[in-house]
Amino acid sequence: MTGFGKAQVSLGTKQVSVDIRALNSKQFDLNLRVPGLFRSREAEMRQQIASVLERGKIDCFIVVKQASGNVEINEELLKRRFMRMKILAQSLDAATNELLPALLSLPDAFVEDEEELAESDWILFQSALGAALEHADAFRKQEGQGLETELLLRVENITKNLGEVAVFDAERAESMRGKLTQRMEQMSVEFDRNRFEEELIYYLEKLDISEEKQRLNAHCTHFKEAMQEKASNGRKLGFIAQEMGREINTIGSKANHAGIQKLVVLMKDELEKIKEQLNNIV
Repeated sequence: MTGFGKAQVSLGTKQVSVDIRALNSKQFDLNLRVPGLFRSREAEMRQQIASVLERGKIDCFIVVKQASGNVEINEELLKRRFMRMKILAQSLDAATNELLPALLSLPDAFVEDEEELAESDWILFQSALGAALEHADAFRKQEGQGLETELLLRVENITKNLGEVAVFDAERAESMRGKLTQRMEQMSVEFDRNRFEEELIYYLEKLDISEEKQRLNAHCTHFKEAMQEKASNGRKLGFIAQEMGREINTIGSKANHAGIQKLVVLMKDELEKIKEQLNNIV
């Protein structure tokens, strides 16, 4: 699920802002950009972010603005880059009067006095990071409520179609028995009716879908129960959906009935919509 969070905190003369953006992804993929002041704490920050967001493509940007202090231009670095960019501009017959603004916009164009992050400042920053994560997670939960309604609707539709399969299933057995008996009688040959009944029962048992219907109904119930659990169950719901798909496919392969096949197609369509939405769930 998508989520956005932002927080700011003042650390002495510095103003630190935290921006978090979470997009849909099956794995936890964190892109964390931190200034030099926080580099030694990067591992702890990654752990804090992962403990809250757990899953998704996460972008986290931390920006430090110095209200006051000694800030100098990184002259040697800018000179080297200017000469390279000037040569490139001349080879492309491009103007060079805009190179300086571009150089000054680079993140390492200025050099600040090196200093260590105080433990008290780190505790304050953790609070700001936690607030940004809380906002992003709240955004996700709000989106999740809409997804919950959508998923429950799809599961109920599968359960409803499964109930209609039961009606066709009873009709199917009698219809198949009548057709096979009629064909044997039309052949005008003598046959052992007891043996025919035995073979007919064996044939109908191979096409029986009672167990598949029972398991599919159980999977639908399990799916709804898993949605109510407090733990993150995106992967678990995905596994249950896979099992639902297996039972629906088996019912379709055994159906041998136009009405049941139509219902199987409808159930597959609902299941695909469920799988699409599960990609958005933590």
